[in-house]
Amino acid sequence: MNKSWLSYWQKLTTGSVNRQIFSAVFTVAVFTAGVKLAAIAKEIVVAWRFGTNEQLDAFLIALIIPSFAVNVIAESLNAALIPTYIRVRDREGIPAAHKLFASATVCSTTLLILTTCIIAGTANLYLRAIAPGFSPDKLDFTRNLLWLITPIICLSGIRTIWGAVLNAGEKFALAAVAPVIIPGISILLLLFVPSWGVFALAIGLVLGTFLELVLLGSVLRRQKIPLRPRWSGFDSNLRQVIGQYIPTVAGALLICSAMPIDQSMAAMLSPGSVAALNYSNRLIASPISLMTTALGTAVIPYFSKMIAADNWQDLQVTLRKYLGFIFAVTIPLSIGFIIFSEPIVKLMFERGSFSAADTQVVATIQQLYALQIPFYLANILVVRLINSLNKNQILFWLSAVNLTLNIVMNYIFVKIIGIQGIALSTSLVYIFSFSFTFIFTRKKLKEKIIINK
Repeated sequence: MNKSWLSYWQKLTTGSVNRQIFSAVFTVAVFTAGVKLAAIAKEIVVAWRFGTNEQLDAFLIALIIPSFAVNVIAESLNAALIPTYIRVRDREGIPAAHKLFASATVCSTTLLILTTCIIAGTANLYLRAIAPGFSPDKLDFTRNLLWLITPIICLSGIRTIWGAVLNAGEKFALAAVAPVIIPGISILLLLFVPSWGVFALAIGLVLGTFLELVLLGSVLRRQKIPLRPRWSGFDSNLRQVIGQYIPTVAGALLICSAMPIDQSMAAMLSPGSVAALNYSNRLIASPISLMTTALGTAVIPYFSKMIAADNWQDLQVTLRKYLGFIFAVTIPLSIGFIIFSEPIVKLMFERGSFSAADTQVVATIQQLYALQIPFYLANILVVRLINSLNKNQILFWLSAVNLTLNIVMNYIFVKIIGIQGIALSTSLVYIFSFSFTFIFTRKKLKEKIIINK
């Protein structure tokens, strides 16, 4: 029986590109699910310890800018580097790909260190802007947390790039499971060093990220991938990466601004609003992040391979199949979150400092966040295809439109329905974003198919 199942699994996951993508998605999803369960366990402990109190508000505000920097700088480099890295590896050989990786590491590390220094040095200036409702004492507390958190900019940035290179070599499992270290360390500190309060979350984040980086680095060395940054000059391959990176980072700068803006607007409302917004988004973010990580991680290498081979017809079929799969899975999930939002929040968080009143607020916000699930995930798939096509310029303009829509709708809906309006605005932005990217990619693929006939 075991041999029969093994034979069936090998048949299911080998052969066509679609089957290889399925295998990669399944592998990443399984390991990422374990990470998300650990993250949910951490949120349960956080809710028990802090509820929606002001210390947690301060931590979440302190985390905004460092997280924003990681998403903008490191994730954008990932999207710009990997398609070119795979093309160079397949066409010019592994030494040329390693040379590109080493030079890109010099650029990214320099940028990450510079960003860390700027964010730490200017904290007093921007914290007043993003948390105008905080008292002076609360702002000082937030600044101290931020200074403690800022090392994650460098650590997380390098970790993201190293994980992407592992994935480019179709080594998906380790990069998917390694992030479990962060919630694991955080839970241990919250339970066994309660006197540290919310600082346990900050220390757990930094220490966990460092340990994850060490783990990924040891595996890359065993793969004989050089980790030491080494400058080889601006050759044509590096120029292509930088050419794609600039519009990608500009687009990410705009689209990643949505969360800081949402949290900043929540900070203007009653105390605990930032924490309530965070809790409601956490449960929605868990399945979204699981599927996003699985799809986004798995498809870029295979999309890039098909594009390098001018295999446009199969690429169109693959996109259509996986979009159908996403909507088939996520529409029932979205409906389930809307219907059962209150009992889910009550089961997960209502204990200790988290009250029944907190449950009511968080549940209503969560229902509106749930509307975005199918469109968010479908949008990620299409955006990864745009990354692989090296058409990142279009994402910059789309991000500008999305940010403008988010600000305008936040303002309108908060006036009408309060903090729940922020969640409604977010969902509507993702519906618009998917509609635009889908129409754009379908048009581009049809053009490529016609040209290659």
